Parts: sequence; C-alpha cells; structure tokens
Amino acid sequence: MQIARNKVVTIHYTLRDEQGAVIDSSSGRGPLAYLHGKGNIVPGLERALDGRGAGDKLDVTVAPEQGYGLRDERLVEIVPRSRFPAGTELAPGMQLRTSGARGARIVSVVKVERDFVTLDGNHPLAGRTLRFSVEVADVRRATHEEVSHGHVHGPGGHHH
Repeated sequence: MQIARNKVVTIHYTLRDEQGAVIDSSSGRGPLAYLHGKGNIVPGLERALDGRGAGDKLDVTVAPEQGYGLRDERLVEIVPRSRFPAGTELAPGMQLRTSGARGARIVSVVKVERDFVTLDGNHPLAGRTLRFSVEVADVRRATHEEVSHGHVHGPGGHHH
C-alpha cells in the first residue's frame, strides 16, 4: 500500500541539524505513527513520503519554509519579571505555556534578568534546515474515527 492522504504511516526516523548532530530519533522509543495529509508532521517530510511504501528508506532535506518556518523576531519579547508569580523558577531553555492576544502558545525562556525575562515564541527549530533519515515501517488505511479526529489512535482505538 502506498502512502497517501488518510493513511496511517509508521516510520522510524532520525532528525539531524545542518552539521549532522542528532536532534531527535525514534531509536529506542519505537516508530512514529501519523495520519498522512493532516499536517501531523512537517510539510516537507510529508511531501517526500507521498507515494512511498513499507520498507522504503530515504534521506530528506527540509528547508525552514517547509519545516518549522522561518524565525520571526516579532515573536521575541521582553516582559517584566513581575508578570510571573513570585518564586517562579525561570531559566534559559525552559518552555512555558502562555496565553495572550495571539491565543495559547508555547514560548521558550531565552534570558532571565532581575527585572525582565526574554521569551521567544518561535518553534525551537524555526529557521533551521532539517535532515531526516526515514524508513517506512508500515502503511495502513485509517479508521473512520482517526480520519474524523485528524490523528492516529493507539491499538484498540481512541487514546486521548
């Protein structure tokens, strides 16, 4: 069976940065299952997997525009430390869930000063070229429930 819209695809993958350093991998965790055509993985990788089948292996380079997007410096903001509850531990690299005019989002703490905190709303991989090594483990038809929910369900059905 070929990979196409509304198929459940299971892949083993390793993601590397431009210098070849491993950023993420399914190794040791088992393969990743996703619903093809629903935006569950970066567009550049999804497009490269179109029409492939179980057993196919491929190396894919994904430009930022087809990955996590270009960096947007408007998403970096300096906020008063007083916006955080007293005693809140903050450190560079931490991720926080915030809500505001743009809705709920995840931001990364970039810098912590006595009176101000610099937050970055860009995805940590925004602006970076991604290099995927992928092996397609399985392709199957999605259930009606998976298609209507827009994502894969675990063995035996719905697992939210």
